[in-house]
Amino acid sequence: MIARPADRSLPRLLRGIGELPMAELETHLQVHGPLPDLRGLAPTQIVELTQRSGLRGHGGAGFPAGTKMSTVARRRGAKIVVANGTEGEPASKKDRVLLREAPHLVLDGVALAARAVGAQEAIIAVPEHNQRSAASLEQALRERQAARLPAEPRFELVGTPEHWLSGQETALVNLLNGGPVRPTFGPRPFERGVDSRPTLVQNVETLAHLALIVRHGDAWFRQLGSERAPGSTLVTLSGAMGAPGVYEIDAEMALEELLGTARARQGLRAVLLGGYFGSWIPAREIPRVHLSAEHLAAHGASLGAGVIVALGESACPVAETARVADFFAAQTSGQCGPCVNGLDAVAYTVRSLAAGTAERSDRADMARWVAELPGRGACQHPDGAARFVASAMRVFADEFTDHADHGPCAQCSSPPVLPTPIQLVPATG
Repeated sequence: MIARPADRSLPRLLRGIGELPMAELETHLQVHGPLPDLRGLAPTQIVELTQRSGLRGHGGAGFPAGTKMSTVARRRGAKIVVANGTEGEPASKKDRVLLREAPHLVLDGVALAARAVGAQEAIIAVPEHNQRSAASLEQALRERQAARLPAEPRFELVGTPEHWLSGQETALVNLLNGGPVRPTFGPRPFERGVDSRPTLVQNVETLAHLALIVRHGDAWFRQLGSERAPGSTLVTLSGAMGAPGVYEIDAEMALEELLGTARARQGLRAVLLGGYFGSWIPAREIPRVHLSAEHLAAHGASLGAGVIVALGESACPVAETARVADFFAAQTSGQCGPCVNGLDAVAYTVRSLAAGTAERSDRADMARWVAELPGRGACQHPDGAARFVASAMRVFADEFTDHADHGPCAQCSSPPVLPTPIQLVPATG
């Protein structure tokens, strides 16, 4: 590892971005320094360093990266690594920023992960519509090939459809195996993944962190963050903010401080933490919230994939919830009852509440549905949808009651705050 002073300074992953051409290999090496020669790094050394660092996945689930790595490394047969840059969360922009502006940091991490598990091949999965990131990666791969960097795996860039479930681990593996975007039951990817081989699937931000951990060490990484979730993290801020964008933060940061940095507007109704699988924090609680995993758990929330959306007074939370509920219903893979029937019923009922046409019993039905949906599907899609709707109906209870009694409000026709990248056909019940 390259010896550098351990400090708490930021940015780390975003260092140089916006000031230097970080997508170029020469600049990348000047700013971050070269990786140690992979031929001199024992696979167990990388795995153990990752475990000591406490690095967790940054795709949303937060699973320990070292544990995942060691599990794949212990399997027999030819391994493969999949860098998950699909970013199905509509309000997230962090992964595309990394892939577009710092592709070599991600590819360093992919090469290290491949070395750690004994893989000779690696796939980088990027949304088909994200042409700028794909072009940046293609150029970076050409640069690395020309530079003849030692002991790198064979890289393959694969486009994925614009679908929420494209980033779900088993659905992504199924897609890479020639199947549809559909979560699967049975063996997990670490057991039998791409081409039936043991497969390590890691989010691209996680891999970029790995590239810096190997350079600077686990103690350096732990200078930021908390015991449970050390290091820095990328967050995407949007909504009622004067300076939206992707930020790199210490997750010990106070939510109010971060909103101040992004110039959040006055009169917020609430803040969504963790994206569309996340939870709403009402405005009155914002001053008491810090962003560490431990602190957010006490509020029934998590950062997930790092999405933070501020909802202002000009937006209608009921209309926003109805649109996202329709999005959830439209983005199922159509194979499980909780998704096919449950999410359609939830979306239809939220839409009815928003329109003031719901029956008196509908809110009780909704409470039962969101309690029964979690844990019953092939993936966490119904779980996250139920969490989002339940949180919205709790935090915005007065607004839902007003809509149920009086119909749409003046803000219902305001421009959407929460993006839904597909043309929605409202659920029909």
